Amino acid sequence: MTLLAVDRLSVAFPGHLAVREVSFAIEAGETLALVGESGCGKSVTAFSVMRLLPPNARVVSGRVLFDGTDLLALSGAAMREVRGKQISLIQQEPMTSLNPVLSIGSQIIEVIRRHESLSRKAARTRTIELLDLVSIPEPQRRIDDHPHNLSGGMRQRVMIAMAVACNPKLVIADEPTTALDVTTQAQVLDLLDDLRRRLGMAVLLITHDLGVVAQWADRISVMYAGRIVEQAAIGPFFAAPLHPYSRGLLAARVDVEADEHYTQNRLSEIPGSVGSAAGEQGCAFAPRCPIVVAACRTAPPPLRAQGERAVACPRTST
Repeated sequence: MTLLAVDRLSVAFPGHLAVREVSFAIEAGETLALVGESGCGKSVTAFSVMRLLPPNARVVSGRVLFDGTDLLALSGAAMREVRGKQISLIQQEPMTSLNPVLSIGSQIIEVIRRHESLSRKAARTRTIELLDLVSIPEPQRRIDDHPHNLSGGMRQRVMIAMAVACNPKLVIADEPTTALDVTTQAQVLDLLDDLRRRLGMAVLLITHDLGVVAQWADRISVMYAGRIVEQAAIGPFFAAPLHPYSRGLLAARVDVEADEHYTQNRLSEIPGSVGSAAGEQGCAFAPRCPIVVAACRTAPPPLRAQGERAVACPRTST
């Protein structure tokens, strides 16, 4: 069953279209990875779903259907009831997301009481349970700690506890492990995946790390310069990516399983830069593409289904 359907979403900043006719769907209980280089529009897409865009940004067109309701058509009050209860957000840097002058417990309690009819005592008990659920040691004591008393990994666990406090149907995780070391990153993502299965929620995982995608996602949507260029299940994507940008991303990875090290061989790279491609009239990837033809420079290719996959390139086929 489709839980979230983003339909031809476009978002503009002054003088710049950051998201261009983006469409994707998330099924109940699955993890969809939204992947691309920094600045491609991943986070803007997520904040559009949450209706948390900055004042200088606006949705130009499109729909965001959640359980059949267009979130973009809701009043501010109605959206506040959805935000935090049915859809929650985990941001990439918990130290800037958590209030430094309030205890972690008081911040989680505030979320619970905003959406649930619980007394402060009952909400505190629930918060201790949540901290235990995300493996915070000694939750009865740590509930009164402030964010600066916790490690980066523990702060991110607090953010996850806050996100799942009201049993949401969808959690948006925006680069949730960027500031963490590799070991802590794996622990946090394992925790998030375990909670997804135990609580039956869906996850929109925003990342640029294909290693994370391969291990924790069910499907992938690849973004480039504000557009979706490929969508596929994880297995087929990593076995044979269709879009030349996707191929370039995979070719640039270090093969850990083959015991390869970046000092042994020169890493593959995609020539050019996103900045130089974004202003093109046709396919934004055309200036960097190894299989470009004249038609690619005249109009952006639409995202077309190819079996159970979709790709925005006329020169690819399954």
